[in-house]
Amino acid sequence: MLKFLLRNFILLVVCFFCVVLYAKAQVVVEISDTAKQQIFRYNKIDYFEDTHNILTINQVKSPDFAEKFKVNKDATPVTHDPNSTWWYRIRIGANPQSKNNWILEFFDQTIDSITVYSPGQQNHYSATFLGSSRPFTARLYQHKNFSLNISNNVSGTEVYYVRIKSHQPVNVIIVLRSINWFISYALDEYFFFGVFYGMILVFGLYNLMMFIAMRQKQYLYYIAYNLSIGLYEMCADGIAYQYIWPASPIWNHNAYGVALFSASIFSVLFAQSLLNVKVNAPRLNKLIWWVLGLRCVFFVLCLTVNPDWFSYKIIEIIPLTLAYYTGCYVLLKGYWPARFFVIGYTFLLTGFVIKALIALNIWWFVVTATSYYSLSFCFIMEMVFISFAIGDKVRILKKKEEEAQLHIIKQLKLNEELKDDQNRNLESQVQQRTKELVEKSSLIESQNEELKAVNELLQHQAEEISRMNVLLEKDNSNLHHDIEKVTHDRVMSADVDFEEFSKIYPDNETCFKFLSDLKWEKGYSCRKCSNIHYGHGHLPYSRRCSKCGYEESVIAYTILQNTRIPINKAFYMIFLMYSTKGKISSHKLSEILSIRQSTCWAYSSRIKKVMEIKKKELKNAGDRGWSKLVIDSD
Repeated sequence: MLKFLLRNFILLVVCFFCVVLYAKAQVVVEISDTAKQQIFRYNKIDYFEDTHNILTINQVKSPDFAEKFKVNKDATPVTHDPNSTWWYRIRIGANPQSKNNWILEFFDQTIDSITVYSPGQQNHYSATFLGSSRPFTARLYQHKNFSLNISNNVSGTEVYYVRIKSHQPVNVIIVLRSINWFISYALDEYFFFGVFYGMILVFGLYNLMMFIAMRQKQYLYYIAYNLSIGLYEMCADGIAYQYIWPASPIWNHNAYGVALFSASIFSVLFAQSLLNVKVNAPRLNKLIWWVLGLRCVFFVLCLTVNPDWFSYKIIEIIPLTLAYYTGCYVLLKGYWPARFFVIGYTFLLTGFVIKALIALNIWWFVVTATSYYSLSFCFIMEMVFISFAIGDKVRILKKKEEEAQLHIIKQLKLNEELKDDQNRNLESQVQQRTKELVEKSSLIESQNEELKAVNELLQHQAEEISRMNVLLEKDNSNLHHDIEKVTHDRVMSADVDFEEFSKIYPDNETCFKFLSDLKWEKGYSCRKCSNIHYGHGHLPYSRRCSKCGYEESVIAYTILQNTRIPINKAFYMIFLMYSTKGKISSHKLSEILSIRQSTCWAYSSRIKKVMEIKKKELKNAGDRGWSKLVIDSD
């Protein structure tokens, strides 16, 4: 019996010294009011992987189990295998003299389940349950991070155990903080969150207004991309769980995957539209569609087969790199707006690489708030430079539009010169033909005298005269047509009275026909159903839709609609207003047209309004410009 007791005593002593020696291998984190916070890194934290998921706190805290914990050699521990349960052990040196209260805080908000075992009296441990799988209202502190109070009433080293189980690899970032510093830090953090998400909303509203103004789908893609990035960051930071779905923990497992998929798809679609890849890089455009299709297939598989595949965030490097390469390729081909796109995506790619290195635990530096939120900063820089790229593209489009307008103006001037030359040639031809007709008339008179003197040649000369009369009638007809055309051109290019103007538009029939040709010169389209087939209506020159029966009069939707002025006088008033550039008074119009001055004033005011609206269109319209005031007055 004595030998048995002696052997057990020696065994206990050996175990005690092993535990003591092993405990010395782990650094104890001392509570001190001079330090606001202390992060558990490297040998400040030990870990054990429970591959069978069966261990309890009583087994883990037993002296026989102490040697199975391994000293952490990484800056930040990572649960590499989601199928295992991971135990962590930390030692805190209590300080009852401390004036502050202290908490333990866990940074990674994607951890499903955290159980913290805090030491109590008589080696009894109490459990605190945390994690994203629990309702947000169950937290002690209504903060995005997982936090719990620690006891600091007794002196000595207290050993805490942390049990972590999550469906994806997570970073185990444990921080010892004073309550005062926690409050100050949380206020600053939420302030910067407000700035970050506020910038996303501002950029979204800005691009929404640009879409309303420009009607280009690239703005919609960018709005969807920004909102997706905001949702992903809220999922990663825990803000979405706190404010959007606090009572639905299940969303924490999949929402980030949906947001990341949406951000990836819309970022590539935006790049495709902004860089005009279909024209600038046709082969890359086909590759982009293939990548988008495969990414959609992977997303569907994640939803239907295994949602845990959402944790493979590294897959987003493929569409991101493709978009970046496309921007570089298009820039090298000379598409200048791509330079800001490349700079913005350089920031985005850098932030993504840093985040991936941290997630894979191969980051060479200590994980700080700067590196942890590096992706958010890179998102902001990317949004700023992408806005520059959009503005640069708008500037280039505006420049091309101005060049096109200058070309149109130059062409209109050339057309005007050609028209003047044609008018001069026409006048010369009229004079020449008139002279020829006078000469022929003299010849006919001479021949008539000869016919009276020589009766025997009467029949022959009568036939000749008949033949020449036919030619004269044809020439007179052509002359009449030429004179009418010259008269019309002269009327339209000079100040004429109403009597001379009425030679061109003598009655309502002529005016309605001219108005019909002008209104539907590009073809008929029903305003109700867009049908292009029509029949004649009840009113002169009106058109009735063959499909819905809607009848549109010739003066509907023109400046002549709802006016009681005779249509030829209304034409002449429009002509006078146009030829005088709106400077003729209503009194003068009343005197010319024999219409009441108030009616002339009302109608001339309507014409001036249309002239102001179509100012640019009328600038170089020429003598036909007055007719442009008639159509589209609504």
